[in-house]
Amino acid sequence: MKLRYKILFIAVALIGLSSCKDFLDKVPDTRVYLVNLDQLQQLLVTGYMDSNYALVGELSSDNVIDNNSPSDEGVRYNLGFYSQADEQVYAWEDVDLDITNSDTPSGVWNGCYGAIACANAVLEKAAEFEETGMIGGEEMTAADRERLNAIKGEAYMIRAYHHFILAQIFCMPWRGETLSLQYPGIPYATDPETELDPKYDRGNLVETYSNIEEDLQLGLKYITESFYEVPKYHFNVASSNSFAARFYLIKRDYEKVVQYATAAFKGSDPATMLNDGWWQDDFYYISDIGRYFTSIERPGNFQLFSSYSTWWRRFLGYRFTCNRDAKRGTIQGPGPSWDKCRYKNQVTKETFAMMPCFNGVCGSAGGSEYGAYFAGNCFEQFEYTDKISGIGYCHEIRPEFTVEETLLMRAEANLFLGNIDAAFDDLYLWNHEHLSEKESDNYNMTELTKEQIEKFYSYYDNPSRKDPGYNIVMKFHIDEVCPSDKYKLTDEIEPYLQCVQHFRRIQLVHLGNRWFDIKRYGFTIKHKMGISNVYTLDVLDPRYAIQIPNEVIGAGLEPNERVTTTAENSAVVINSNVIVRSQD
Repeated sequence: MKLRYKILFIAVALIGLSSCKDFLDKVPDTRVYLVNLDQLQQLLVTGYMDSNYALVGELSSDNVIDNNSPSDEGVRYNLGFYSQADEQVYAWEDVDLDITNSDTPSGVWNGCYGAIACANAVLEKAAEFEETGMIGGEEMTAADRERLNAIKGEAYMIRAYHHFILAQIFCMPWRGETLSLQYPGIPYATDPETELDPKYDRGNLVETYSNIEEDLQLGLKYITESFYEVPKYHFNVASSNSFAARFYLIKRDYEKVVQYATAAFKGSDPATMLNDGWWQDDFYYISDIGRYFTSIERPGNFQLFSSYSTWWRRFLGYRFTCNRDAKRGTIQGPGPSWDKCRYKNQVTKETFAMMPCFNGVCGSAGGSEYGAYFAGNCFEQFEYTDKISGIGYCHEIRPEFTVEETLLMRAEANLFLGNIDAAFDDLYLWNHEHLSEKESDNYNMTELTKEQIEKFYSYYDNPSRKDPGYNIVMKFHIDEVCPSDKYKLTDEIEPYLQCVQHFRRIQLVHLGNRWFDIKRYGFTIKHKMGISNVYTLDVLDPRYAIQIPNEVIGAGLEPNERVTTTAENSAVVINSNVIVRSQD
């Protein structure tokens, strides 16, 4: 039976509609009793979190380094952090600083549950309309029922998606129906909050995923985009199926991944939908690149999210950023079909391989040796409330579901299904998207071949390679994280899975999803911090689950497990939700 929990720690549901949503759609004053379908549909504009999980995901992953830590040449800097919470997230500590920031774990928690509260209010009212057969004092028509079903579809998708994000951030990775019983889930809210001081139980991970799947399937049953003015700001047919593919990829239900990923293309050839921004030559500002890649006009963008976020500003010469090995593992590093595409940093004199599509379509901030490097797949738009005073709201527009990610999900699923040729076809399309139509612009980048994949990804720290590796090839522990009697990682498919995870890392850089991949693949990663601290996160480390907010623990919710450990060259004591770390 489905667990029923009321909403948890939400200060706003119907009465405090976010200005962030005004930025995308006109939101009416909803401090009124919901009486018609217009109000239900307009309320769902606020059904998307106004926070951004990118910061938590990226700082926890290997996509970010500490510029204050010495490089291989012994160079280090004394840069400040944007927020005190950044240092805690990067060290995989429990975050208790700057918790009012929407980019922190507390911000993600509250943002998700705020969106869930909105979905629950809509679903509660929809059930009332269906029970009485009346809307606004008039009998429901067939057209009303059709529209109400569409509203329910979006609400179910919103509720499933935000619980899914909470699970990816605050829970251990999915480990199958048996092993997942030992891990706490997150409270699954299905009712609007009505009690003053309710008590909650996290249940277990199996219950959480079961509830997500139930809502996901209900959403897929009803979802349509017939009633949206701008479908790409809402869950639509394509993004809903892409989300389903993402959910079942986590669960290793690969047949369903292929089913829903293919359905996301809605019968179109994905080759005709891929982003065409890489080879545009009329970008002048970095904001032009971001605006292009996050436009509703791009067929490859299934759904766009807007959030309050200063994540983008953290690239502007601050301490934690995409640089050194992180940039070489993503936007400025070697790859199977572009390993011979060589560039030279005129300041550091370093020669490196880089996919040529990023030449002129990525930017840097700060000094070239310590600055941040970033792609144009997301960017900040500033909403002025007072142009004279220069004040307003920071918004980040992010492509949450895209044809490129969906293509790579289908490729991964086909590998485990034994369909290497089908997987390669999708990898080939992704690679081909990044090739210029002009042969002279290819800079030695070639069409992808199986031989390239099998050669490039067949090494672990091979000293004979000119490049040191940059953690591009990683040791998989997917069969340990989520054991399966049906699917195993074999030597035959491993180079292709390495290619998938590498392409995913490039495609989703800056968006936070790399952290989810690290957990489900069981990667071991290290964070160098300060002068001498080195922190290691091994497979199934309890810190795979970000600690739930302190204010929630203080209200009685069970915290995530923590263990006592020691980092290289530093003392780390983790006791419940209290961490003491040596300072440089």
